Amino acid sequence: MAKPIKETPVLTGEDAYRFEKAVHNVVPVSEEEKAQAQKDYQWCKSIAKF
Repeated sequence: MAKPIKETPVLTGEDAYRFEKAVHNVVPVSEEEKAQAQKDYQWCKSIAKF
């Protein structure tokens, strides 16, 4: 039987400040990093046995 899912805690204080700052200062990923991530994904997909 599954356990009940706990509520997500609310961020307060310094944690909330850092989270909001991180949300507003998103750094775009380079095309090289995107290509490498896609290549890695395709490799993982090729060896998966479902």
